[in-house]
Amino acid sequence: MRSPQRTTTPMPPTPPDMSEDRSLVRDSSLVWLASGIVGVSFGAVSVAGGLPLWVPVLMSVVVYAGSAQFSAVGVLLAGGGPLAAAATGLLLNTRTAAFSLAVAEILGTSRAARFLGAHLVTDETVAFALAQSDPVRQRRAFWISGLGLFAVWNIGVLAGALAGGALGDTARYGLDAAFPAVLIALVLPTLRADAAVRRCALLGAGLALAVTPAVPAGVPVLVALAGLFLHRGRNREEGRAV
Repeated sequence: MRSPQRTTTPMPPTPPDMSEDRSLVRDSSLVWLASGIVGVSFGAVSVAGGLPLWVPVLMSVVVYAGSAQFSAVGVLLAGGGPLAAAATGLLLNTRTAAFSLAVAEILGTSRAARFLGAHLVTDETVAFALAQSDPVRQRRAFWISGLGLFAVWNIGVLAGALAGGALGDTARYGLDAAFPAVLIALVLPTLRADAAVRRCALLGAGLALAVTPAVPAGVPVLVALAGLFLHRGRNREEGRAV
């Protein structure tokens, strides 16, 4: 007599941990707040300088790159043409190519995920995602912070553009310090945990400070990427040792 074969009932997929998502939203909220404040500044500066309201709003949806947008609008308000403004913004935004490589595996494998994810790649979303402890949490952190940041930035830009010149000189509020402060808070855990990353960061910071008096705003950030060569050299040495 044959024993009956046991059938196994497939386990249902584990639902997402809502408590983890809530913690990611809570941790992202500081970045979103800073983004909204700077977005208000960008919209107000653009319209107060004489640009039509639709220019900063459309730029924020299509381009979505804070420093590049500020630089492009600065060129336009200084009398430069659209081509010069676009070239300036493109130059400053080339750093996101390195960021995209860092989060390529986090975005997902589908074309839609990679296309949308590439549009959401910013300094803040990359730093926040890579600060997480495992790949699953990294992916959720990227999408939660990225989508929230995109929404808050565009709402802030629209609000600032509608306010126009009513805010006065936005530089007096010190809004330019918001994003750097948030980024430092995001990368501190990684800097504390890895001495190699600290050496790369120190080299990049030193190079950026050295060239700051001689190059346009935004270019020092690109120069700071040279610090990554230290990390690349370290990976090669570890590969040879294996």
